[in-house]
Amino acid sequence: MKFLLALATTLLLAATSPAADQETRCFEMRIYTAAPGKLDDLLARFRDHTVKLFEKHGIDNIGYWVPVDNKENKLYYVLAYPSRAAREKSWHEFSADPDWKATQAASEASGRLVVKADSIFLAPTDYSPLVKPLAGPRTRLYELREYQASPGKLDALHARFRDHTLGLFAKHGMTNFGYWTPTDPAHGLGEKLIYLVAHKNQAASDASWAAFRADPDWVKAKADSEVNGSLTTEGGVKSTFLTPTDFSASK
Repeated sequence: MKFLLALATTLLLAATSPAADQETRCFEMRIYTAAPGKLDDLLARFRDHTVKLFEKHGIDNIGYWVPVDNKENKLYYVLAYPSRAAREKSWHEFSADPDWKATQAASEASGRLVVKADSIFLAPTDYSPLVKPLAGPRTRLYELREYQASPGKLDALHARFRDHTLGLFAKHGMTNFGYWTPTDPAHGLGEKLIYLVAHKNQAASDASWAAFRADPDWVKAKADSEVNGSLTTEGGVKSTFLTPTDFSASK
């Protein structure tokens, strides 16, 4: 039975984890903080205009989400490009598009919609699944997780995810969506792992994490990998639960 479970997990992971040379795109995670009372207007602008204009200029819309607990009026979204150079070209053309200029002016007649915009450029890890929108009739709960590696331990952290964690996530009902590392020093180059997983709902998430943490294979993998200390800094694991917007390609 253990052999069959291990085989099933391996096959599931293989089906969602292509060879490294298949995922070479440049990704960008953008986090917008809407002005007070303006989040709905910002979402409407994306729904009615921005998403289509991105597509027009060769930008792939991977997904759009808002936090479950959205006290700060945030919008998270992930875009993909063939390369960083392609990204710069697409954004230049998008910013200069007369339709975008008219849309921005009309939507901001009563004030700016965004008070803060953060951008994090990301490179896929060699064990990330091929990142693509998760379509479907139902809406999933997504979980954005950021790991701050202990000094000198990022490679070991990657190895643990590559060799153990992804397979165990899949075994316990989590969908591996995408795994990245920042490409700029200001956002954690060589120090951070950022990834997205999807759950059916909050109850499923709770059950998956409980089963994962109690799994003897995880307990052993964690202990073996941390003989010389934790792979992450104290307080260095952050989790944000996200729900897809109604216009997100990832549901």
